[in-house]
Amino acid sequence: MQRGQESLDAVKVRTLPVQVAAHLTRRIVRGDFEDGRAPSELDISREFGVSRVVARETLKILASLDIVDVAQGRRVVVRPRAEWDYLSPLLIEWLPEEIVGELLQELDQMRVLLEPELAAMAAAGVTDETLNRLRDELDRMAALEGDPDAYLEVDHEFHMEICRAADNRILDRIMYSARWLGTASRRITNEAPAALRKATADHAEIYEALLARDPARARAAMRKHLSNNSALLAEKKQQTKRAARRR
Repeated sequence: MQRGQESLDAVKVRTLPVQVAAHLTRRIVRGDFEDGRAPSELDISREFGVSRVVARETLKILASLDIVDVAQGRRVVVRPRAEWDYLSPLLIEWLPEEIVGELLQELDQMRVLLEPELAAMAAAGVTDETLNRLRDELDRMAALEGDPDAYLEVDHEFHMEICRAADNRILDRIMYSARWLGTASRRITNEAPAALRKATADHAEIYEALLARDPARARAAMRKHLSNNSALLAEKKQQTKRAARRR
Protein backbone atom coordinates (compact mmCIF):
# COMPACT_ATOMS: atom_id res chain seq x y z
CA MET A 1 0.00 0.00 0.00
CA GLN A 2 1.36 3.42 -0.92
CA ARG A 3 1.81 6.16 1.68
CA GLY A 4 -0.82 8.33 0.00
CA GLN A 5 -3.34 5.52 0.10
CA GLU A 6 -2.58 4.93 3.77
CA SER A 7 -3.32 8.59 4.46
CA LEU A 8 -6.55 8.42 2.46
CA ASP A 9 -7.72 5.37 4.37
CA ALA A 10 -6.77 6.95 7.68
CA VAL A 11 -8.91 10.02 7.01
CA LYS A 12 -11.99 7.84 6.75
CA VAL A 13 -11.78 6.93 10.41
CA ARG A 14 -10.41 10.22 11.74
CA THR A 15 -12.53 12.39 14.00
CA LEU A 16 -13.65 15.76 12.68
CA PRO A 17 -11.15 17.76 14.80
CA VAL A 18 -8.30 15.61 13.46
CA GLN A 19 -9.42 16.14 9.87
CA VAL A 20 -9.62 19.90 10.38
CA ALA A 21 -6.22 19.90 12.10
CA ALA A 22 -4.75 18.00 9.16
CA HIS A 23 -6.15 20.56 6.71
CA LEU A 24 -4.80 23.49 8.73
CA THR A 25 -1.39 21.87 9.11
CA ARG A 26 -1.08 21.50 5.33
CA ARG A 27 -2.01 25.16 4.92
CA ILE A 28 0.56 26.19 7.51
CA VAL A 29 3.22 24.17 5.69
CA ARG A 30 2.27 25.90 2.42
CA GLY A 31 2.80 29.26 4.11
CA ASP A 32 -0.81 30.40 3.95
CA PHE A 33 -0.41 32.26 7.26
CA GLU A 34 2.64 34.35 6.51
CA ASP A 35 2.17 36.71 9.44
CA GLY A 36 2.60 33.79 11.83
CA ARG A 37 -0.96 34.06 13.04
CA ALA A 38 -3.03 30.85 12.94
CA PRO A 39 -6.84 30.74 12.82
CA SER A 40 -8.57 31.25 16.13
CA GLU A 41 -11.31 29.06 17.55
CA LEU A 42 -13.89 31.43 16.08
CA ASP A 43 -12.13 31.53 12.68
CA ILE A 44 -12.12 27.72 12.49
CA SER A 45 -15.75 27.46 13.50
CA ARG A 46 -16.81 29.92 10.81
CA GLU A 47 -14.59 28.65 7.99
CA PHE A 48 -15.33 24.95 8.40
CA GLY A 49 -18.89 25.22 9.67
CA VAL A 50 -18.08 23.27 12.82
CA SER A 51 -19.05 23.83 16.43
CA ARG A 52 -16.85 25.75 18.85
CA VAL A 53 -16.20 22.46 20.63
CA VAL A 54 -14.75 20.95 17.43
CA ALA A 55 -12.72 24.10 16.80
CA ARG A 56 -11.36 23.99 20.37
CA GLU A 57 -10.37 20.34 20.01
CA THR A 58 -8.69 21.14 16.69
CA LEU A 59 -6.51 23.75 18.35
CA LYS A 60 -5.69 21.35 21.18
CA ILE A 61 -4.45 18.83 18.61
CA LEU A 62 -2.30 21.43 16.86
CA ALA A 63 -0.93 22.61 20.21
CA SER A 64 -0.16 19.04 21.30
CA LEU A 65 1.98 18.68 18.15
CA ASP A 66 3.77 21.95 18.98
CA ILE A 67 2.50 23.48 15.73
CA VAL A 68 0.75 26.40 17.43
CA ASP A 69 0.72 28.20 20.73
CA VAL A 70 -2.70 28.86 22.23
CA ALA A 71 -3.12 31.16 25.22
CA GLN A 72 -6.22 32.53 26.92
CA GLY A 73 -7.01 35.99 25.57
CA ARG A 74 -4.15 35.93 23.07
CA ARG A 75 -3.99 35.18 19.39
CA VAL A 76 -3.06 31.71 18.13
CA VAL A 77 0.44 31.77 16.67
CA VAL A 78 2.38 29.29 14.55
CA ARG A 79 5.44 27.91 16.31
CA PRO A 80 8.81 27.63 14.52
CA ARG A 81 8.86 24.54 12.33
CA ALA A 82 12.02 23.24 13.96
CA GLU A 83 10.02 22.80 17.19
CA TRP A 84 7.16 20.69 15.79
CA ASP A 85 6.67 17.15 17.09
CA TYR A 86 8.11 15.25 14.14
CA LEU A 87 7.92 11.96 16.04
CA SER A 88 4.12 12.05 15.94
CA PRO A 89 2.53 9.65 13.42
CA LEU A 90 -0.24 12.18 12.83
CA LEU A 91 2.15 14.91 11.78
CA ILE A 92 4.15 12.56 9.54
CA GLU A 93 0.91 11.59 7.82
CA TRP A 94 0.04 15.22 7.08
CA LEU A 95 3.40 16.45 5.81
CA PRO A 96 4.26 16.59 2.09
CA GLU A 97 6.51 13.91 0.66
CA GLU A 98 9.56 16.15 0.28
CA ILE A 99 9.53 17.10 3.98
CA VAL A 100 9.09 13.48 5.02
CA GLY A 101 12.10 12.66 2.84
CA GLU A 102 14.15 15.25 4.72
CA LEU A 103 13.03 13.80 8.04
CA LEU A 104 14.05 10.31 6.97
CA GLN A 105 17.54 11.61 6.19
CA GLU A 106 17.67 13.16 9.66
CA LEU A 107 16.41 9.93 11.23
CA ASP A 108 19.20 8.10 9.42
CA GLN A 109 21.72 10.50 10.96
CA MET A 110 20.27 9.82 14.40
CA ARG A 111 20.46 6.07 13.91
CA VAL A 112 24.08 6.24 12.77
CA LEU A 113 24.92 8.19 15.92
CA LEU A 114 23.02 6.00 18.37
CA GLU A 115 22.59 2.44 17.18
CA PRO A 116 26.23 1.33 16.83
CA GLU A 117 26.79 2.35 20.45
CA LEU A 118 23.57 0.65 21.51
CA ALA A 119 24.80 -2.54 19.84
CA ALA A 120 28.12 -2.27 21.68
CA MET A 121 26.34 -1.68 24.99
CA ALA A 122 24.06 -4.66 24.33
CA ALA A 123 26.99 -6.93 23.51
CA ALA A 124 28.55 -6.19 26.88
CA GLY A 125 25.56 -7.47 28.82
CA VAL A 126 23.23 -9.40 26.53
CA THR A 127 21.42 -12.33 28.15
CA ASP A 128 20.84 -15.78 26.73
CA GLU A 129 17.09 -15.05 26.67
CA THR A 130 17.63 -11.97 24.50
CA LEU A 131 19.95 -13.88 22.19
CA ASN A 132 17.30 -16.57 21.77
CA ARG A 133 14.70 -13.96 20.82
CA LEU A 134 17.10 -12.34 18.38
CA ARG A 135 17.81 -15.73 16.82
CA ASP A 136 14.07 -16.34 16.40
CA GLU A 137 13.60 -12.92 14.81
CA LEU A 138 16.54 -13.52 12.47
CA ASP A 139 14.98 -16.81 11.37
CA ARG A 140 11.67 -15.04 10.75
CA MET A 141 13.42 -12.41 8.63
CA ALA A 142 14.88 -15.11 6.41
CA ALA A 143 11.42 -16.63 6.01
CA LEU A 144 9.76 -13.27 5.26
CA GLU A 145 12.04 -11.92 2.55
CA GLY A 146 9.15 -12.21 0.10
CA ASP A 147 6.81 -10.22 2.35
CA PRO A 148 8.24 -6.70 2.90
CA ASP A 149 5.42 -5.50 5.18
CA ALA A 150 5.76 -8.42 7.58
CA TYR A 151 9.56 -8.23 7.33
CA LEU A 152 9.75 -4.62 8.48
CA GLU A 153 7.83 -5.43 11.68
CA VAL A 154 10.33 -8.13 12.60
CA ASP A 155 13.20 -5.86 11.55
CA HIS A 156 11.95 -3.14 13.90
CA GLU A 157 11.59 -5.61 16.78
CA PHE A 158 15.14 -6.91 16.20
CA HIS A 159 16.54 -3.41 16.64
CA MET A 160 14.34 -2.69 19.65
CA GLU A 161 15.47 -5.95 21.27
CA ILE A 162 19.05 -4.72 20.96
CA CYS A 163 18.04 -1.35 22.37
CA ARG A 164 16.39 -2.99 25.38
CA ALA A 165 19.48 -5.15 25.92
CA ALA A 166 21.56 -1.95 26.18
CA ASP A 167 19.56 -1.28 29.37
CA ASN A 168 19.16 2.49 29.01
CA ARG A 169 15.57 3.63 29.45
CA ILE A 170 16.11 7.08 27.92
CA LEU A 171 17.69 5.72 24.74
CA ASP A 172 15.00 3.06 24.60
CA ARG A 173 12.25 5.71 24.60
CA ILE A 174 14.06 7.78 21.97
CA MET A 175 14.27 4.77 19.67
CA TYR A 176 10.70 3.72 20.36
CA SER A 177 9.35 7.22 19.75
CA ALA A 178 10.97 7.26 16.31
CA ARG A 179 9.26 4.02 15.25
CA TRP A 180 6.82 5.69 12.82
CA LEU A 181 9.63 7.33 10.90
CA GLY A 182 11.57 4.08 11.14
CA THR A 183 8.73 2.24 9.45
CA ALA A 184 8.61 4.82 6.66
CA SER A 185 12.37 4.53 6.22
CA ARG A 186 12.27 0.74 6.06
CA ARG A 187 9.53 0.83 3.42
CA ILE A 188 11.91 2.79 1.19
CA THR A 189 15.03 0.70 1.79
CA ASN A 190 13.06 -2.53 1.37
CA GLU A 191 12.14 -1.54 -2.20
CA ALA A 192 15.68 -1.96 -3.55
CA PRO A 193 16.52 -5.16 -5.46
CA ALA A 194 17.55 -7.98 -3.09
CA ALA A 195 17.33 -5.47 -0.21
CA LEU A 196 15.72 -7.88 2.23
CA ARG A 197 18.21 -10.65 1.52
CA LYS A 198 21.07 -8.22 2.14
CA ALA A 199 19.37 -6.88 5.26
CA THR A 200 19.03 -10.39 6.66
CA ALA A 201 22.74 -10.94 6.09
CA ASP A 202 23.54 -7.67 7.88
CA HIS A 203 21.35 -8.65 10.82
CA ALA A 204 23.04 -12.05 10.97
CA GLU A 205 26.41 -10.31 11.34
CA ILE A 206 25.04 -8.17 14.15
CA TYR A 207 23.62 -11.25 15.86
CA GLU A 208 26.93 -13.15 15.62
CA ALA A 209 28.75 -10.21 17.19
CA LEU A 210 26.25 -10.13 20.04
CA LEU A 211 26.49 -13.89 20.44
CA ALA A 212 30.27 -13.49 20.79
CA ARG A 213 29.61 -10.69 23.30
CA ASP A 214 32.10 -8.54 21.39
CA PRO A 215 31.22 -4.82 21.71
CA ALA A 216 33.66 -3.60 19.04
CA ARG A 217 32.46 -6.19 16.55
CA ALA A 218 28.80 -5.41 17.32
CA ARG A 219 29.43 -1.69 16.85
CA ALA A 220 31.11 -2.30 13.48
CA ALA A 221 28.38 -4.68 12.28
CA MET A 222 25.63 -2.21 13.13
CA ARG A 223 27.55 0.64 11.50
CA LYS A 224 27.90 -1.43 8.31
CA HIS A 225 24.18 -2.21 8.27
CA LEU A 226 23.23 1.44 8.73
CA SER A 227 25.72 2.51 6.07
CA ASN A 228 23.95 0.22 3.60
CA ASN A 229 20.62 1.80 4.56
CA SER A 230 22.07 5.31 4.16
CA ALA A 231 23.17 4.46 0.62
CA LEU A 232 19.67 3.21 -0.26
CA LEU A 233 18.03 6.34 1.15
CA ALA A 234 20.47 8.57 -0.75
CA GLU A 235 19.69 6.74 -3.99
CA LYS A 236 15.96 7.11 -3.38
CA LYS A 237 16.46 10.84 -2.84
CA GLN A 238 18.28 11.14 -6.16
CA GLN A 239 15.55 9.16 -7.92
CA THR A 240 12.93 11.52 -6.50
CA LYS A 241 14.89 14.57 -7.70
CA ARG A 242 15.29 13.11 -11.20
CA ALA A 243 11.57 12.33 -11.36
CA ALA A 244 10.71 15.87 -10.26
CA ARG A 245 12.91 17.36 -12.99
CA ARG A 246 11.15 15.25 -15.64
CA ARG A 247 7.70 16.54 -14.67
